Amino acid sequence: MSELSPARAAPPREQIPPGIRALADYERLAADLMPPASWTYLQDGTGDGLTVAQNRIAFDRIGLLPRILPDLRNATTQLDLFGQRHAAPILLAPVAYQRIAHPDGELATIRAATAMGCGMILSTLASVTLEETAAARAAAAPGLGAPPAALWFQLYMQEGRADTLTLVRRAEAAGYEAVVLTVDASIKRTAFALPPGVEAVNLRGIARPAHTSQVLGPILFGTPLAQTTPRWEDLSWLRGETRLPLLVKGVMAPDDARLAIEHGADGLIVSNHGGRVLDGMPAAIDCLAAIAAIVGERMPILVDGGIRRGTDVVKALALGATAVLLGRPQVHALAVAGVAGVAHALLMLRSELELAMAQLGCTTLADITPDRLTPLR
Repeated sequence: MSELSPARAAPPREQIPPGIRALADYERLAADLMPPASWTYLQDGTGDGLTVAQNRIAFDRIGLLPRILPDLRNATTQLDLFGQRHAAPILLAPVAYQRIAHPDGELATIRAATAMGCGMILSTLASVTLEETAAARAAAAPGLGAPPAALWFQLYMQEGRADTLTLVRRAEAAGYEAVVLTVDASIKRTAFALPPGVEAVNLRGIARPAHTSQVLGPILFGTPLAQTTPRWEDLSWLRGETRLPLLVKGVMAPDDARLAIEHGADGLIVSNHGGRVLDGMPAAIDCLAAIAAIVGERMPILVDGGIRRGTDVVKALALGATAVLLGRPQVHALAVAGVAGVAHALLMLRSELELAMAQLGCTTLADITPDRLTPLR
């Protein structure tokens, strides 16, 4: 099996290695288990990686102020999003091509999400079809004695609206509970050649625009790729085409939050795409409070980028988030130990969240307010 194959020649890894104490341990181990090209694709940001770094640095600047002697007898981390119960305010972010980390790819991830009562957002660029992922969720729930995990579909607008609508109709038919329209990555650089056996299976039969600059020709502006990028009118059109809740992912500016609401969004995801689209952007957590001030109680606000600890979840909620999304770490855990690894990663994050809430005197998510934060110097 070649270096670029979906998994190395060793059998699929399903055992949690000893000594795993934090998400960072999975990242350390995954670096040696994934093929180098796949690892680089997963980890890299754009430019000099400034935004990737800021996503972590920003969390580390925020301190926590504990409160003593709380009554924890009825404490809970549960919340409802769009009418569905979540065990904790943690969902798995849409991450493409998960079979580069493990042969089961997204199938393992949805099984782990179901085991832990956490929602999952499936990428348009998943390496398993959206129908197979939904079927795996349904099959896993009875054996686990758990309700099916919330399952949302992340949507990239396609060049033709008919192709976009086909994806939405497939998601509706398969039982997905929400659509997450990603708006910040229609134009980005990529040089990753997918390993044999891995592809964007949901896009089979759909033309995918690409562009290579030519000497003395158009660079980007004036090319078909630039002409077909999504616009606000496309969000309004999509809102009219589905009854599923519609979230907009990639919002970083308060004015864009206002416009997204005006064009029909039911929820917002504050995100800089993990630092993969534009270097020099601020950390998503640094933009959260201003957007939360605009949105108020009108709709859920989620945030991603740099979540590595349960204390990060607390910080995000205190600044106005309803829930957080976990991106790269789910793939680190998948690469190391498959479904068991992803479930264990979620368990660690949930455990850290509960411990932090206990120390902060917060018995419900609503108790996690800005007065629990303090700047670190």
